Amino acid sequence: MGQDLRNYAPDNEAFWVSTGKGVANRNLWISIPSLLCGFAVWLYWGIITVQMLNLGFAFEKSQLFTLAAIAGLTGATLRIPSTFFIRIAGGRNTIFFTTALLMIPAIGTGYYLQDPNTPLWKFQILAFLSGIGGGNFASSMSNISFFFPKKIQGYALGMNAGLGNFGVTTMQIVIPLVMTFGLFGGEPMILENTSGTLIGKIPAGTPTYIHNAGYVWLLILIPLAFAGWFGMNNIRDEHVSPDIPSPIGAFGIITFMLIVGLVCAAVGLWLMLPENVGGSGYDVSKWLVLPIVIALTVGLLKLIPGQVGQNLTRQYRIFGNRHTWAMTVIYTMTFGSFIGYAATFALAIKVVFGFQHIEVDGVMSHDLANPNGPSALMYAWMGPFIGALIRPVGGMIADKLGGARVTQWISIIMVASALGVAYFLKQAYVSATPEDYFLPFMILFLILFAATGIGNGSTFRTIAVVFDKEQAGPVLGWTSAVAAYGAFIIPKVFGEQIKAATPEYALYGFAVFYGVCILINWWFYLRPGAYVKNP
Repeated sequence: MGQDLRNYAPDNEAFWVSTGKGVANRNLWISIPSLLCGFAVWLYWGIITVQMLNLGFAFEKSQLFTLAAIAGLTGATLRIPSTFFIRIAGGRNTIFFTTALLMIPAIGTGYYLQDPNTPLWKFQILAFLSGIGGGNFASSMSNISFFFPKKIQGYALGMNAGLGNFGVTTMQIVIPLVMTFGLFGGEPMILENTSGTLIGKIPAGTPTYIHNAGYVWLLILIPLAFAGWFGMNNIRDEHVSPDIPSPIGAFGIITFMLIVGLVCAAVGLWLMLPENVGGSGYDVSKWLVLPIVIALTVGLLKLIPGQVGQNLTRQYRIFGNRHTWAMTVIYTMTFGSFIGYAATFALAIKVVFGFQHIEVDGVMSHDLANPNGPSALMYAWMGPFIGALIRPVGGMIADKLGGARVTQWISIIMVASALGVAYFLKQAYVSATPEDYFLPFMILFLILFAATGIGNGSTFRTIAVVFDKEQAGPVLGWTSAVAAYGAFIIPKVFGEQIKAATPEYALYGFAVFYGVCILINWWFYLRPGAYVKNP
């Protein structure tokens, strides 16, 4: 335990049975809760902002949406350098260090949530740093891919990603519960609006310990850091991590590469955000900013001198493979949708169904609290729970039936369910009784979450089959990096369309994108004469 491994050959059946299986499973079961905490810290702004609204923090709804969007953009951008950490720094070194770094935003969030007069820019910085948790997915998936044989890659990656994604559900259940009592002491705040937990509504006037939303993750992160250090392994074989430095050297490289990603994300946010939330005011389109941020990050990393730059040059060969680009688009459909909807779901429920939408002097008003509205904190966990739970199942089905075939089926379901959600959103947002439309909205959204989860598993299977052992890990990291921009795009688009009073337009746009993905998946992997048939 904890030592570096050489001559690790999981596709050798005798080695796998005698040695590899035990080593792989130990690394997997430390990796999963570490990744779970990464998702939790990355996406907890979706729940925290709902409670900030309930407590009367003096921010506009559109400003609160920016916190989830900022964390989303940073987390996605940090996945780009994280894609390449394993070969450069080793799996054990990477998972230990990046898990320990999550303590920084967790402590800061707990501290500043104790003061309702905390300025928005401090929360923006904490949301920015929370993106470290989002970046961890790329290195975690790349690392686990090297421990398991190809024949069960769909299962192994589905377990790591699926149970890791339970960080979203875990966070959405744990945070509302721990805010109901003084787990870490401190002064409570008083609810101005009805809130809720998994077990029921909480009336206005109830004391709430919102700062527990940050501090509670330290109870898991501290022991996990020890588990990662003493229980995981670096694989020093040629196709994995042949030339990793000492742990201190590895931590230094990781830190420098993360700083590069953070700087690039900061440039993108500054270009895009309005002045009233700390941006440039240039209002550069998000569709232009994202390729700028991605290209800037990839380019600056390539300029790192010495062995790190040479190592990246070797791993950048994935960009010459047409399948890298096809799978990037397809995986964005599945994981990008899952993570974006997870970041948006709670606040969307609150904004659409928690307020009455009535006409006042010929103008629609959306500011009157709806006493019959559903509690966002009671229901928001269900979608991510289903999407994460079903993800390993998607991987196992794809192992039997082929990844591309399963992806094609779920893509069609995603188009249909997205259009259905759009319809009921439109009806609810012009109704004085939006709760009338909540049940069909919720059912269709849960179907959409389930489809994204199955598709996550099936796309992992396709990547594992299409790419060789050396390229599969970096491709998993790269595709997850681009897909993670869904955690930025979807909250941003929802926020814009909520402000324009047309939330259904967001779902129409996503449905069109899913249709494009159906065509790409068919062309590459299902048509007669496909490049690789139903991998």
